[in-house]
Amino acid sequence: MSDFFQTGAIATLHRLGQPNVKRLEQELTEFARETPIALVLPCHARDLNTRALRSIARELKNVPYLRQIVVGVDGANRVAWNKARRFFAQLPQRPVLLWNDGPRLQELFRKLDDAELSAGPPGKGRNVWMCFGYVLASEQAGLVAVHDCDILTYTRELLARLCYPVAHPSLGFDFCKGYYARVTDRLNGRVMRLLVTPLLRALKSILGLHPHLVYMDTFRYPLAGEMCLDVDLVRRLRIPHDWALEVGVLAEVFRNCAPRAICQSELCENYDHKHQDLSPRDETRGLNKMAVDIAKSFYRRMAAEGIKLDAGLFDTLLSAYMRQAEDTLRFYAADAALNGLKYPRHEEEGAVAMFVRSIRTSAKAFQEDPLWSPLIPNWNRVESAQPNFLEQLREAVRLDNA
Repeated sequence: MSDFFQTGAIATLHRLGQPNVKRLEQELTEFARETPIALVLPCHARDLNTRALRSIARELKNVPYLRQIVVGVDGANRVAWNKARRFFAQLPQRPVLLWNDGPRLQELFRKLDDAELSAGPPGKGRNVWMCFGYVLASEQAGLVAVHDCDILTYTRELLARLCYPVAHPSLGFDFCKGYYARVTDRLNGRVMRLLVTPLLRALKSILGLHPHLVYMDTFRYPLAGEMCLDVDLVRRLRIPHDWALEVGVLAEVFRNCAPRAICQSELCENYDHKHQDLSPRDETRGLNKMAVDIAKSFYRRMAAEGIKLDAGLFDTLLSAYMRQAEDTLRFYAADAALNGLKYPRHEEEGAVAMFVRSIRTSAKAFQEDPLWSPLIPNWNRVESAQPNFLEQLREAVRLDNA
């Protein structure tokens, strides 16, 4: 059984007792009559026919409350595109697929570039952004849920617990972030445990209890790919196209929502998905790239809040991070020992050493170009500059799915 501790800055909705998925789905079916629910699945061609995606498809077949499923397909040539269409055709909700590498959507990306509204390079951020655009263009949904396609432990409970807080008409939430434990025979989630939390707390030790830092540190798993949001919020958010998608979205939600309208929901007992390589010698790949982008995201947000970030602060930050990370290693070693889990201390310390280099690299990049941003223009701006763009997107997707 979970604890029921509230962290304070936002509401934390726990998974208490035995889950009753049937009750949740019955109520969601009622809520969906007034507020239809869309599900966005950012998918890469390499995810097709994996064990994780086959399991997700089996579970989604029995979900009764979804009005719409939108699948963004990245990295697909024509053969992979047809394979994706055949795979998702098994779902009774009749998903709509976006062929992001197809000629029609590539032409739309060029139009955005010409209008100085670039959606950035290919990646999960751009994929989610385009899927959101299609949800807006089709005008079928009142809220949108998003989750990844590589979840090995997926069940219908995860989706129901993600959608319920925003779908419930009297709870008053516009945004819900998922969280969960990530444990096998060891503690997983290295970027969250060994980079994000120590870095946030190091920043708090230097800058004090800044509202944004307190807000970010409230989330139990800010790197979770699962979120649910009201469709009006979809129009206002600027989504990062880089590997800081999850923390970037949280920062945008902080800017666009009152804290009382934000919550986090515990989705499942345990969670496992595809693990990224650490890539300690290559700053353009794996968790190394993710760490650099996440650190830069924090710097950009703090600078936007009016905090001066100079060389002295970054030097202090490295020292403060290392102190926080050392304490964190000791805490997790004790946690693993108590629960009989493996704790590869050398690997954990190697990850921390790599994250120190990632923080230094991101600081240098920020100082060289502090105004660079990976944020894609929000859909309100796109509609203002290109009034027919959503209609063109809807037609392009219709033709690709014909």
